[in-house]
Amino acid sequence: MRLFGTGAAEPAARAQEAAEHPSAPIPVVGPGVGENIRIPLGDGELQTFPLMLGAAEFGWNVDLETSHAILDRYVDFGGNAVHTADGFSGGRSEHIIGQWLRSRGFRDRTVLGVRVGSHADNPGLGATNLVRAVEASLTRLGVERIDVMYLDATLDSVTDVEDTLATVDWLRDAGKVGMVGAFGFAPEQLVEARILASAGYPRLEVLDEPYNLLRREAFEGDLRLVAGAQGLAVTPSHALEHGFLSGRHRSKAHVSRGVRGEQLRGHLNRRGIRILRALDQIAGELDAPVAAVSIAWLLAQRSIVAPIVNSFAIEHVDELMQGAGVVLSQAHIAELTRAGN
Repeated sequence: MRLFGTGAAEPAARAQEAAEHPSAPIPVVGPGVGENIRIPLGDGELQTFPLMLGAAEFGWNVDLETSHAILDRYVDFGGNAVHTADGFSGGRSEHIIGQWLRSRGFRDRTVLGVRVGSHADNPGLGATNLVRAVEASLTRLGVERIDVMYLDATLDSVTDVEDTLATVDWLRDAGKVGMVGAFGFAPEQLVEARILASAGYPRLEVLDEPYNLLRREAFEGDLRLVAGAQGLAVTPSHALEHGFLSGRHRSKAHVSRGVRGEQLRGHLNRRGIRILRALDQIAGELDAPVAAVSIAWLLAQRSIVAPIVNSFAIEHVDELMQGAGVVLSQAHIAELTRAGN
């Protein structure tokens, strides 16, 4: 007796329905696949694609035309979150993003994250410099509000956290910033900030900490424990460690000179090669780019919401965006983690 009288057509229809179910894995390839893929960023109303496009190279190694093409390709794939900093290329990165937002009319559909406190004109997080830094970023970007403002403490580690949050409170009341995040904060500073939030100061909701398969020690300790306990949405920068974890750099002889070249050559050691071999094996099994597997490992870590990934070329975006669709098994995750130990 046949339970399904429609024959082969019905199983095919059921398979298609299952593939379109919201809980199904994200498709790996093809423009537009990510338009409906959004996850909450913190406890607010912001929704982000699980990969933020970093703009650290814009205005430095990437010119305006190519930068705009990279941004266009990211949006073509359904991305909606762009991250920059007031200190990137002396502010040129913000100028480039601002021109793109205006020319495309994408301001309302873009989650704009800006790290402030690293520009030479307004360094640190003191009250006066912080207000000036935000105003300068808004001017360069040509917008009225920063959606996610990351407080960069790397140049001002002794800043009074209460004073900084009081200034943030004024900036929020003025409508100049929305959600508040942290960069370069020590675990004890995050704890202090949460205590102050309970007294009415703005709450830190997002954490940017450099983190990837190679760079793990700083985050995988007290910082991750605090982030988890506070429910911080972690958006790790340097997700591909200056491109090394894309698998494109395999030989010291073929690595370019300069600061970036020295960084890449420093990873071409036994540990780095071991990680690349593990990535190669899994990428081959899943028929996915090495860069996508590196990003998928990050997304599989607790507290990680949306890695920040910089891009040098349009074709790189196609590989990066697949990271949100690659599903790693527990064995894959364990294998990659062991390779980096």
